[in-house]
Amino acid sequence: MIGTIAQLVFALAAPSIFSAWSANAQTFTSCNPLSQSCPPDPALGKSVSIDFTKGPSDMFTTLGSPTYGSNGAQFTVARSGDSPQIISKFYIMFGKFEVTLRTAPGAGIVSSAVLQSDDLDEIDWEWLGADNGQVQTNYFGKGQTGSYDRGAFHPNPGNQDAFHTYTIDWTANQIAWQIDGSTVRTLLPAASNNQYPQTPMQIKLGAWSGGDPANAPGTI
Repeated sequence: MIGTIAQLVFALAAPSIFSAWSANAQTFTSCNPLSQSCPPDPALGKSVSIDFTKGPSDMFTTLGSPTYGSNGAQFTVARSGDSPQIISKFYIMFGKFEVTLRTAPGAGIVSSAVLQSDDLDEIDWEWLGADNGQVQTNYFGKGQTGSYDRGAFHPNPGNQDAFHTYTIDWTANQIAWQIDGSTVRTLLPAASNNQYPQTPMQIKLGAWSGGDPANAPGTI
């Protein structure tokens, strides 16, 4: 099961300086400022475009063993526990995040493109490998999952067969999720039940085995 990411674009909003499923196997924090003192987050401070067909980027940390080729970064889930991922070394606070990718096929496999903060604010795109026809968008505030009723599904035919560009346009006033330039969902702060993401985010991209028996109960 292989997912492929060709290109990332980050366009930051001035004046700022890139699965209902339960806990995602690829979302975590190494230091939560709500419970302890943490070092400052490094800001991106500019707009960038990263072409993974040219190889890895020194702006990202690698987990697992992604490979790189003419189609970009490839994430292979071959056995229990595989969770290849790239994580940005920088954070953004509002802005536009675009990723061009082709998702991984296979029952139980999840491909994900996630914005996540140290205190577990989160904005997601997630794809199930058994479903080549739709994608789920989701968001969380401070890790509060509640009843997992914030997710929404959207038509996304052929997401395993061809590359599409997925966008998260995140501002203080709204979050817009877009597929190939067309908005499929908009979230306003007033509709977020006080869970609107509003802390600096890292970008986390990869694939994982949602059906792995080692996952926490409820994880698909």
